[in-house]
Amino acid sequence: MASQLRQQIDQISREKNINPEVIIAAIEDAILTAAKKYYKSNEDLRARFNDENGQIEVFAVKQIVEAVENDEVQLSLAEAHKLIPEAEVGQEIEFPKPTDILGRIAAQTAKQVIFQKVREAERDNVYSEYSGRVGEVVNGIIKRQEMGDFVVDLGRAEAVLPRKEQSRAETYQTGDRVRVAIVRVLKAAKGPQVVVSRTDSALLIKLFEMEVPEIYDGTVQIRGCVREAGERAKVAVISREKDVDPVGACVGMKGTRVQSIIRELRGEKIDIVEWSDDPIQFVEKALSPAKISRVTIVDEEQRIMEVVVEDKQLSLAIGKKGQNVRLAAKLVGWRIDIKSEEEKRQEVEAEMARMERMAAELKSLPHVGDKTIQKLIDAGVQGVSHILEMTNEMICSIEGIGPKTAEKIREAAEEAKIEWDKRDAEDAARYAAEQAAADQAAADEQAAADQAAAEQAAAEAAAAQTEDTPAEPEPAVAGREGQEGSSDDER
Repeated sequence: MASQLRQQIDQISREKNINPEVIIAAIEDAILTAAKKYYKSNEDLRARFNDENGQIEVFAVKQIVEAVENDEVQLSLAEAHKLIPEAEVGQEIEFPKPTDILGRIAAQTAKQVIFQKVREAERDNVYSEYSGRVGEVVNGIIKRQEMGDFVVDLGRAEAVLPRKEQSRAETYQTGDRVRVAIVRVLKAAKGPQVVVSRTDSALLIKLFEMEVPEIYDGTVQIRGCVREAGERAKVAVISREKDVDPVGACVGMKGTRVQSIIRELRGEKIDIVEWSDDPIQFVEKALSPAKISRVTIVDEEQRIMEVVVEDKQLSLAIGKKGQNVRLAAKLVGWRIDIKSEEEKRQEVEAEMARMERMAAELKSLPHVGDKTIQKLIDAGVQGVSHILEMTNEMICSIEGIGPKTAEKIREAAEEAKIEWDKRDAEDAARYAAEQAAADQAAADEQAAADQAAAEQAAAEAAAAQTEDTPAEPEPAVAGREGQEGSSDDER
């Protein structure tokens, strides 16, 4: 009996990967619960597994006291001496209780407690095992589908592949083998929940480690990886040895290595670029396959850069629905503003026109000397409106301009503002008139074209109707016949 129970404990321990002591504690708790239900007393009952005879023993424990207040849990010293002569106050004495009379209901209760304890131990094992494996890639089998999510059998546990973690380029069927990345482990009421993904960058990194020996042994390192699963990914790599080309190692002979990864990801396009410490060089490579004309850092603190490309390269640099530049920005960690050469040229021309307008406004200030105007330009004053927004103190803060000159400048600015507003109104009216005339000319031209087309259509319709009308008999023939008839009558 002893060996049989011990064998069952060891078997459950191996199958469930649970410490035997946990199972023994569960059995002790189960028998103790059953005993309390059966005896229905206030005794201090305890259970203990006897490894020698393989039985769970139940005891009623009583504490030795001077004066007994509760005989169910206490025992007088005199009574204790009858049992154990050397007994002392404060010690405990165990009184065995029979367990063979607990009955069928008690056995069922014990069974339920054991199952519950084993399940709890299993859940703790699953959580402790998989919570430390977040980021790993494991193999699994699609088991079933639940409300758009898939349940994946990992062997030791079941995982959930949520809809948002599924690649749009993939479909799954029950029984399919899949590689998935463990992204998180959650504690839920029904037990720990392992969440896996087919869109996480860890999956792509692991696939490269499996396909590229140089990455596996550390010769080539992956410094960055971004994905839009099922569509496109960008991977930045660097080599620790000068003789090893990191991009070539990842691509493989005739692209065999990267093609194997692309097949695993159901056709997802992968751009492999060389990582660089220099953000300008890095962004030039990250925007491949587009060719970059020049890169300018706009704001280093906010990490903003401007990229200029040839007009024909603009759509390639931006990519489908902005995908190429979006992934490149995530890879380098900078905000990227892309402009074509034509857009940049127009922007420069507009800025030059604005500066010329600003200088022209300042030079038009009446009764203000050229040296004073030059001081305003050098101080960064941007036109007449800017002067009117400045206080006299602000104008006086410009080197070489005193209070009287500041007041003179403000008065001149107010006078010039009226003149410039008048010019702007005249320019706007002239532009509106020119635009209206151009629109009217275009409308007249279109009306004439429509009239010509209508006349042409009417002429073609008339010609077609003439061709379809049957020819009438010739009058000359009918006349001759009439003349011949009258000659016969005369005869």
